Amino acid sequence: MPNTAARRRAIRRIITHDGVGSQSLLVERLADGGFEVTQATVSRDLRELGAIKARDENGKSMYTLQAPDRGGDDAAAAQALRRLLIEFAETIVPTGNLVLITTPPGAAQVVAGAIDRGAIGGVLGTVAGDDTLLVVVADEIGGRRIAGELEELGAL
Repeated sequence: MPNTAARRRAIRRIITHDGVGSQSLLVERLADGGFEVTQATVSRDLRELGAIKARDENGKSMYTLQAPDRGGDDAAAAQALRRLLIEFAETIVPTGNLVLITTPPGAAQVVAGAIDRGAIGGVLGTVAGDDTLLVVVADEIGGRRIAGELEELGAL
């Protein structure tokens, strides 16, 4: 059974490459790709991915992905990050001005995106692979402090 991260990657791909204008059509396209989900699940995924509806060049309403918003609703971003850390973070290890986070395969990019949107003071950005991500931290803040914040945020 495909996992949440794989499903969200599929949603990104569908929105970016194929275009989709409704959640029901997105449910159908996901089913074609082996993801049996409800419209409620797709709605949550779209919210987590920051997808919005916008008019394309022909005036048709289509889903699009927003660029990460670093100055938006901090409480919602922190809550989303908390959920993802609880669900996916396996280890959080500081080193110098970096924090290394390991996740199950396919989840690192989802967690990295949430950290990027989370507007954590001192975080300059993330680099993610399949199951590992690096959080780049300002020298004056240090990886140890950010790792502590992430550990605390992701504690059950």
